[in-house]
Parts: sequence; structure tokens; C-alpha cells
Amino acid sequence: MADKNTQRYLELQMKELKESIVDDSENKTSVVKKNKNQDANAEMARIYEDAAEYEADLQCFEDELEIIQTNALKNIASVLEKELPDDDRNYTEELKNVLIAGWTHSIENQDIHSKEQLDLIHKTDFIDAVGKLNTSFPEYNGDFEKDVRDILNNRWGNLIALKKEHVKEELDNIKTMGLKPKYVKRAYEQFHGLRK
Repeated sequence: MADKNTQRYLELQMKELKESIVDDSENKTSVVKKNKNQDANAEMARIYEDAAEYEADLQCFEDELEIIQTNALKNIASVLEKELPDDDRNYTEELKNVLIAGWTHSIENQDIHSKEQLDLIHKTDFIDAVGKLNTSFPEYNGDFEKDVRDILNNRWGNLIALKKEHVKEELDNIKTMGLKPKYVKRAYEQFHGLRK
């Protein structure tokens, strides 16, 4: 009877030992598999890095354009600073520089505006530009506010078109590697914790 109990006890121990070995090998397999997946996702993330950066820039430009189109000219800079805060950017200065570049282009290529108007824009804050132009040049037949809006819309429209082209080129490069862009994007998002 003692032999049977001892034998049964040894069989149970052996069974537990086998189960623990199987559990350990399964855990090791899952760890190895997880590491391989992480390495693959890291490689995919690296491939998609530029496209993701261009997509983020594109989204930012689209948000900025929406603010430009939906707000009064004098409020655009303050709304941009409030809605899209960025310590590295001075929206008032950027808007003024875009206005100066657009006005210069219209003087050189379209002969719509005068150099006197451009000189006034150089001396004026962006917020006050339309008001001072209207006051200083009442004989102008056009609409200064519309002209300024057109310059801003064209600038941001060009930036958006450029970023869309960059995104398309990056996705085409991914396709030429024989990969599906959606798969690579999903791996990028998983690697960076943007998707589970």
C-alpha cells in the first residue's frame, strides 16, 4: 500500500513538473514572439516616421487655415495662439511676414498694389494693417480685407498642397518596398502607443 501511495505521489510530482516545464516554454515563446513583434514594429515605425511627421504638419496647417477662414482678421493671431499654442512660433509676426511676401508678389507680378502700401504694411502691426490701408488709401477700388484674406488663404493652401504631396510620396515609397501603408501606419501607432 505504501508503494502505491509513493508511486502515486511521484506520478503527481512528475505531472506537475511537466506542466511547469510546458508553462515556462510557452512563456519563453511568448516573450520571444513579443520581442520579434516589437522589433518588427520598431522597423515599421522607422519606415513611417517621415510620413507621420508630414501628416502632423498637414493637420496643423489645416487647423490654422480653418482658424484663418472663420475669424476676423484682427483676431486671427490671438485665436491661433489660444487654439494652437506653440512657444516656438510668433503667429503675429508670421502673419505679417506672409502678408509682406504676398503683397510684394502682387506688386511684382500682378501690379495690383503699390509700394507705398507695402511700406505702410512694413510699419504696421498685422492686426492694424487693413484699417491703416483703408485710411491711408481711400481711393483704392478693391477691398483690402479681401486681398489680405486671399494672400493668407493662398499661402496656407499652398502649404497644405505641399504637405499632401509629401505624404503621398512617403506612402508611395512604402508601397515600393512591398508594404501596405495602412499596415505600416498601424505598426507605427502601436509602437508609439497611439493604438493598442
